[in-house]
Amino acid sequence: MAKAKKKATKKAAKKATKKTTLKATAKKATKVKAKTKRKPNAAFMKALTPSTQLAAIVGTKPLPRTQVVKKLWDYIKKNNLQDSANRRNINADAKLKPIFGGKNTVSMFEMTKYVSKHLS
Repeated sequence: MAKAKKKATKKAAKKATKKTTLKATAKKATKVKAKTKRKPNAAFMKALTPSTQLAAIVGTKPLPRTQVVKKLWDYIKKNNLQDSANRRNINADAKLKPIFGGKNTVSMFEMTKYVSKHLS
């Protein structure tokens, strides 16, 4: 009977040490993650010159791709061009139609594809 009791206490002690080591490694992993800072992608930060059609909306000076998309969204919201039924679609006005390849309606995911053709 004493042998069985010893085995049970050994098993319990082993489980406890496993749990504490797992917790300790998890804490170390979170500390490492917290210290590393996310670096922006250099491709997004490169200043690109917009085409004449796109320049009518975002301006003529070179801008990073992120700023071009931001200004385009400001224009879309200002002129209420987002489709009321399906908010993922953008209705093109006279300035946006040549950028969107002549389409009247473009999804927000297609928009970046069309805009990239107007940046160099």
